[in-house]
Amino acid sequence: MLVERAIGADGETLRGRRRRAIRSVTVNMVESPLGWLFTRGKLTRRQFDAGEQLRSDWERGGLAANVTMQWDAAPVGRQRAGSGGRADLLGSQIDARRRFDAAVSAAGPGLSDILWRVVCSGEGMREAETALGWPARAGKVVLCLALDRIAEHYRIG
Repeated sequence: MLVERAIGADGETLRGRRRRAIRSVTVNMVESPLGWLFTRGKLTRRQFDAGEQLRSDWERGGLAANVTMQWDAAPVGRQRAGSGGRADLLGSQIDARRRFDAAVSAAGPGLSDILWRVVCSGEGMREAETALGWPARAGKVVLCLALDRIAEHYRIG
């Protein structure tokens, strides 16, 4: 999904009509924030690969919120209670959750928030910085530190 955005003299995206646009760019709205940073030279290949591995473990572990209806069969039993409890997890899901938890722990305290927001949740850097109450451009530095730490954890060379 490509969208045209106006860019001002300082290189920032113009949201209102207060300033005059210098040029316009085409933005891929479905590109991940991690991919965006990598293609613009803000992340190294090692950092990008570490982030992709973390996101892969997060998705394989089924850690994302369910947004659709559960179509599992109703539990069979003598009780008239609701569901039969928590769904059984596959071994691969359990392993992925363990890898994800270990990687986030390896990043260290204070770095898991930015990792989860940008890598897993897909928030943009500006939105993540605002949500965490950080100053502008501080998130990129912290994200790079966190990605370096999980690259060490995943033993990415």
